[in-house]
Amino acid sequence: MFIFVVRLISFLLAIIALTFVIPVACALYYGEYQLISCFALPFVVCILFAVVMWFAGKNKKIKRLSLRSGYVLVAVAWVMACILGAVPLLLSGTMKSFTDALFESVSGFSTTGATVLSEVEPLPHCINMWRMQMHWLGGMGIVVLTVALLPLLDAGGFTLVKAETTGPDKGKITPKIATTAKILWFIYFGMTLAETVLLMICGMSFWDALAHSFSTLGTGGFSSKNASIGGYNSASIEWVCCIFMALSGINFSLYFQAFTGKIKSIFENTELKVYIVLLLVCITGITIFILPQYKSFSTALRLAAFQVVTIVSTTGFATADFTVWAPSAQFIIFVLMFVGGCSGSTGGGFKVIRWVVFGKQAANEMRHLLHPHGIFTIRINNDPGRKDLVFSVAAFGFLYGILVLITTFVGTLGGLDLFSAFTGGLSMVGNIGPGFGMLGPSENYGALLPFVKWWYCFAMLAGRLELYTLILFFFPEFWKK
Repeated sequence: MFIFVVRLISFLLAIIALTFVIPVACALYYGEYQLISCFALPFVVCILFAVVMWFAGKNKKIKRLSLRSGYVLVAVAWVMACILGAVPLLLSGTMKSFTDALFESVSGFSTTGATVLSEVEPLPHCINMWRMQMHWLGGMGIVVLTVALLPLLDAGGFTLVKAETTGPDKGKITPKIATTAKILWFIYFGMTLAETVLLMICGMSFWDALAHSFSTLGTGGFSSKNASIGGYNSASIEWVCCIFMALSGINFSLYFQAFTGKIKSIFENTELKVYIVLLLVCITGITIFILPQYKSFSTALRLAAFQVVTIVSTTGFATADFTVWAPSAQFIIFVLMFVGGCSGSTGGGFKVIRWVVFGKQAANEMRHLLHPHGIFTIRINNDPGRKDLVFSVAAFGFLYGILVLITTFVGTLGGLDLFSAFTGGLSMVGNIGPGFGMLGPSENYGALLPFVKWWYCFAMLAGRLELYTLILFFFPEFWKK
């Protein structure tokens, strides 16, 4: 089993290394020849490692991957991917310490978008490209990518995808999980291409458009501008990014259903309906609250829509500093940090469907008080919900809250004020990016003490992997045979 796990991880690292071709092409285009070795060296090492492990485990086949092995493989794979992602940042001199390089890489792959850099515009184009490309790889899932490209994982593929993908309901949209993974990546690639073209039409260069499409579709938030998307000062660019952020926060299986003509199931999707209503209500509310500040309705609407969508989808782009808005508008943004995107999306956070389950169960409890002998059940997508779903969501909510509180405490130990530390904890666990106060949208994470950055790395990965995949390692029974 050990050889099998190491072999799969070597393939995963090789796949990631192959994607170095994009920043290398960017370096060639902009004449940054001296930085090509920063990608070429780890590329050669990963490919050689994969070749060696291919022959070492050629005659070792495993028909079924156990749940425990799947969780171990996914956790180790993500850690190794983040270490690999940090190598070009370190070799290029962009980061002065391994801690900062790893933080930036974890933030990239986990699609958090929190950066330790105070300025990103002076960075080489190829480094900015790699920072945003990490969002794209981590958004759909680096393990899902491996499952899509390696048919030999077909037997245990669902185990891996289950350990990595987001939300309480993880299912297959096709009988074979490898086929499912390929379809999801095909949709993901198509949306990336579409946004790239639209951003170019709006005035971005090809490389900027591609990089920001990576960041948008992965709901990450890294940008090549110090002022993020606001640095382009273009309403059309903002609306394109806003639309694709909103689309990325939707369960990707619904796009497959749309392509196959199953429109009815889309309209019956409870989570999607709540997600849309949530966006509309919050955008309307913030527009009203900030209208006196901006005087122009179109400006207020554009800024409100962008900030609402970027927080709900956990992208973390910025076009305005919401910490200077009216307190009522800030309150809505603060509440949205507890929500997150839809299950099965590239967005992070607690997920809309879990709040739906909580709300429906609370309503049933009140009905039960009025009718003690009645039998009530929650309904999701017009179907009766499983009772164990409520228990599962409640357990997840408990762990989520505990991790946020621990992360808040660690932040206070590192010198943050309580509110900054709390919103930072929400941001790290929810993979949002900006917080409030000392960690607001106009600030960065560079001044944090090293031990805080290391804990934040753990919190970002735990949040991206739905908590259990990493927290299970601290559960004594996990290590018992």
